[in-house]
Amino acid sequence: MAAGGPRAARRTPFVLLVVVLLGSGLIALLLLNSSLNQGSFELSRLEKQTTELSDERQALQQEVDRLSAPDALERRARKLGMVPGGSPVFLNPDGSVSGAPTPASGGPSVYRAPATPLSTTPAASPSARPSPPAPTPAVPRSPAAPGAASSQASPTPSATASGTAQSENPAPGR
Repeated sequence: MAAGGPRAARRTPFVLLVVVLLGSGLIALLLLNSSLNQGSFELSRLEKQTTELSDERQALQQEVDRLSAPDALERRARKLGMVPGGSPVFLNPDGSVSGAPTPASGGPSVYRAPATPLSTTPAASPSARPSPPAPTPAVPRSPAAPGAASSQASPTPSATASGTAQSENPAPGR
C-alpha cells in the first residue's frame, strides 16, 4: 500500500479542483436561474403596467376628443361669455385692411344655441360702440442706417407707399 499512497496523493489536488469547479458551476447556474426568474417576474409586472397605462392613455384620448368636439367647445365658450365672430378681417403687410371690421354680436350661433348677452348696459350693444378708426396708410421704412442718404435706400416691393404691391399671403376670399 505504500506504493498507492504517493499516487493517490498526486490525484487529490486534481480531484479537489474538479469538485470545486463542479460546485462553483452549480452555484453559478443556480444564481443565473434565480436572476432569470426575477427578470421574468419584473417583465410580467412591466407588461401589466404597460397595459394599464395604455388603457389610461386611451381613456384620456377619448376624453380629449369628447371635449374638443365643436359643440362642446361652443358650449364652454358660451359659458365664458363668448359669442361667435363675424367675417374675418385681415391686416395686410402694407398697413391696409382687407374686409370690414365689425364688432361681434350676441346673435345665435352656428349650432342653434341661444345667445346670452354679456351685460345689460347700453355700452355693450353693438350700436352704442364707437366705429373703428379708418386705417392710416403705412409709411415706408428705409433699410439704410440713420444718417445715411435716402438715395441709397430703396423700398421693398411689399412696402411701397402706394400700397399696390401684392401680399405674399393674400386674404382668403379675395
